[in-house]
Amino acid sequence: MELQVIQNKIFEIRACRVMLDFHLAELYQVETRALKQAVKRNIERFPEDFMFSLSTNEAKLLIDIGVSQNVIPPGYNAGATTMFVFTEQGIAMLSSILHSKRAIEMNIAIMRAFVLMRQMVIGYEELRKRIEQLEISTDAQFSEIYQVLTEWVSQKEAESKPRRPIGYLPNKQNDR
Repeated sequence: MELQVIQNKIFEIRACRVMLDFHLAELYQVETRALKQAVKRNIERFPEDFMFSLSTNEAKLLIDIGVSQNVIPPGYNAGATTMFVFTEQGIAMLSSILHSKRAIEMNIAIMRAFVLMRQMVIGYEELRKRIEQLEISTDAQFSEIYQVLTEWVSQKEAESKPRRPIGYLPNKQNDR
């Protein structure tokens, strides 16, 4: 499966990158109900930092945003069931309770997507630092240029004396 498809199913909720239960069920080609049942049977493997439930308000907000962006299927009811979200560690733990070949393949692809996203974030951080350094150096250069121009203009204003006009001046006697 293309990593971009998986990355589009990764959200940031409560300052964590997570995937929603029904997206994982879709990727693993199992029913969401079956995925949730497997998790509930092995709940001790899923502490809060591996998996958490969304509040009804969070789920409704996510669905409103998601349906408008075609990320969540229309008609998904947030109030009908508890929506589980899984962090990267929780998704890795899913591979220990889902034993299908498809689940193993998808877990590998999902882990690669998370790694790629981390690498992109690191790249963005490096780019941000380089832009800040460039801003600092150009600000200093423009500050120097501005200072020189200001001094030059003030010198010109101080030196300005009335000058004799240049060019042909008609003789006032011939003006009749």
